[in-house]
Amino acid sequence: MVKIEFFEVDHVFILKTPRFNWILSQSSDIKHNLAHSYCLPKSISDVQRQAGSSETGTDVLSPVLSKALDYGPMKGSEALRSNISHLYSSESSSPLSIEKIVTTPGASLANFIVLYALLGPGDHVIVQYPTYQQLYAVPASIGTDVSLWKTSQSEDWKLDLDELEKLIRPNTKMIIINNPQNPTGAIIFKQTLERIVQTARKHSITVFSDEVYRPLFHSVSPTDSEYPPSILSMGYDNTIATSSLSKAYSLAGLRVIDLCVNVRSYALITASQIDEYLASFVLGPPVRQLIEGNRILTKENLNIVQSFIDKNTSFCEWTRPEGGPIGFIRFVRSGRPVDDVVLCTQLLEKRGILLVPGRKCFGDGINFSGYIRLGFGGDTDELIAGLEALQSFLDNDYMDVPLSPCA
Repeated sequence: MVKIEFFEVDHVFILKTPRFNWILSQSSDIKHNLAHSYCLPKSISDVQRQAGSSETGTDVLSPVLSKALDYGPMKGSEALRSNISHLYSSESSSPLSIEKIVTTPGASLANFIVLYALLGPGDHVIVQYPTYQQLYAVPASIGTDVSLWKTSQSEDWKLDLDELEKLIRPNTKMIIINNPQNPTGAIIFKQTLERIVQTARKHSITVFSDEVYRPLFHSVSPTDSEYPPSILSMGYDNTIATSSLSKAYSLAGLRVIDLCVNVRSYALITASQIDEYLASFVLGPPVRQLIEGNRILTKENLNIVQSFIDKNTSFCEWTRPEGGPIGFIRFVRSGRPVDDVVLCTQLLEKRGILLVPGRKCFGDGINFSGYIRLGFGGDTDELIAGLEALQSFLDNDYMDVPLSPCA
């Protein structure tokens, strides 16, 4: 039997306190969900209005209502793959063929397919860290040796390229990166991406980039020379990128991935043709307005969180995120990290605030003691209400939170 680590970000409070269901915000105990990692969800009607379309919801769906729901193309809808191709080809000197594009219902499945199909016992991978647990737990579960390419807040979560060279072994098969990064919101800028590709090319290593939050870069302009391009535009054939409509595009309900260049036959025969049709619509003309609207929203909300942190510098600190709708905040008392698991548990019990504990969900031990991941891509008024509840906790209950046992 394959053994895989418990996926903490989805289950930590199921184990800790059974009546709480971590991440699933249907619980009546949750008043302020600041644990989400997506932008404000939108309906198809919302997308149409934002794009200035006069079509009604019925008009948008009418072409698929009369379609026979057979298995459909094995690689996914040609219309959807064509729109994805246009998105990625626009920033590359060579067009991205739709034959290199495969769709799946969700980036998590795409990631799993890539990792499961390309890695195995005897291989070695290097994984940017901290990151989404799936990216290092799945390779480890199939017998691949995993080296964590660690970053720290003291270095603004920047990657050390000299360290990358030291981590490479004769059997290194893949470098795995996440841009923008979950949970810190850090960006790998263009020059660093170019260096990573140069190193990979020299050693014939595949670069796999989870770009689920791309292109939600709220702190860097597309006209900036260091604006991060997709890994697919770097001129290196051995690259794989995955993305999704669930994060930057505000459509978690569709769960359709942008890009995956590997086969999916063993895990998935076909994706929902209705989902793929709607995804194709979203990635057509509405896409620019949708992304720009979310950039504006996350930038405004980021400033609100920054004001909260500036007001509470004796209790919390962070490296300001540059991309994505998430940030990694470190809570301290007298300069020492508090127990982030206890902090998140008490916030949920006493104020109904849902947050993600860093030590539990992104790394055991001292590495992320005191850290919590906070999502700021949702409704602005709800974010303000959640931060007000958090401020009340800091003013009245924070001193009762114990220090981290790993500090």
